[in-house]
Amino acid sequence: MSEVVVMTVTQQYALDVFRAAQRGEPAPPAPGTHEMAALRELRDYRRFRAVLAERPARGRIRAALTRRLSGHRGHRGHAAGC
Repeated sequence: MSEVVVMTVTQQYALDVFRAAQRGEPAPPAPGTHEMAALRELRDYRRFRAVLAERPARGRIRAALTRRLSGHRGHRGHAAGC
């Protein structure tokens, strides 16, 4: 029977860096380097799909649009009793 070896992400990255150095290749990016960019792209894609499906805006965007369109200014920046 063959034995299954389980590595952590850090161990796999160290192995990949070692192999790249042995082959004279550039080191791969560190784990987590592009996570925020990938999450932003996913968010933008989901927003785009919502527009195509003609679903209404939700959350902060909808609240901002509602405030803007209704002319409501709220209580920020106003003195007490005004």
